[in-house]
Amino acid sequence: MTHKRIRPFNTKDTYPEQNLNNDLAQGVVARGATVYLRGQCPQDLDTAEDVAPGDPEAQTRKVMENILQLLNEAGAKPEHLVKLVVYITDINNRESVYRTMGEYIRGIHPVSTGLVVVALARPTWLVEIDATAVIPDDK
Repeated sequence: MTHKRIRPFNTKDTYPEQNLNNDLAQGVVARGATVYLRGQCPQDLDTAEDVAPGDPEAQTRKVMENILQLLNEAGAKPEHLVKLVVYITDINNRESVYRTMGEYIRGIHPVSTGLVVVALARPTWLVEIDATAVIPDDK
């Protein structure tokens, strides 16, 4: 069974004043094995080295690449994503972060929550995203 996306939409329609193009949904009905990822930050998964200090777009790319790598290691695919929670430290980076994230979720339509926070674990981090995926049952 594939996941049922409830009221899928694109942010270019819901936020026409912003330069966004993200495929999201109001809800997702999923059955299967759940994969919970901790908040992914702009750092190399093997070395823990920070990536692209001061560059929200490059940091978001690394965060999304980490998410896809970990999903793969868990036996999940990008289309199994059901929820993303996005934390940014500066509202001015919102469009850049969401635009970049949107490249990785095109056609998937997960639910998403975005928060502006005072800081993340390292002062150089501008974005953190945690993800939940569900690997569908074969039934």
